[in-house]
Amino acid sequence: MLIPDGYHDVAPGKLASVVTCLEMLAPVAVRPARADAPWQIRQVPAPDLDWYRDLYGRVGADWLWFSRLAMPAATLAGILHDPQVEVYAMSIGGHDEGLLELDFREAGQCELAFYGLTSALIGQGAGRALMNAAIEKAWAKPIRRFWVHTCTLDHHAALGFYQRSGFTPYARMVEVADDPRVTGLVPRSVAPHLPIIGPGA
Repeated sequence: MLIPDGYHDVAPGKLASVVTCLEMLAPVAVRPARADAPWQIRQVPAPDLDWYRDLYGRVGADWLWFSRLAMPAATLAGILHDPQVEVYAMSIGGHDEGLLELDFREAGQCELAFYGLTSALIGQGAGRALMNAAIEKAWAKPIRRFWVHTCTLDHHAALGFYQRSGFTPYARMVEVADDPRVTGLVPRSVAPHLPIIGPGA
């Protein structure tokens, strides 16, 4: 259903964001990354759900990531433990501070399902290194398409970063969902740049 032009009310306790879908239809040359990297990237086979939710929550707190926090444990395990899903952690000083999740479950495609860093790594060049790893690992498989989506709740530089990394926008959507701060999935104190409108605001 296409949304008509004009303003449209969003119910109290809800969030609305504009989603941009991007794709890469052939491998690209990765952009230069920091040579003296103090971090490591490792694959985490069949990740423990508590470990995953902790890292996912720390990476996504300021951007109101909530989908995996709301997901029943059995459903989440079914995704993360699927052999066609690869989860990677970026660590520094023995602490996991970056998340990369590649989903190959659709034949010939790879979705960059989740990608991000905690504040401990943002601004140090780690994002470029993690993206380079994502591109190389995705195209190491026999795929025809590598795709990702980002939204206006994400970091303001995310869309431009994906485009500089070789992704091309191809679609735009609007997503409306419960504000996870209102439902209790995340603390009410996170993402203070986005006002809570609704119960208890």
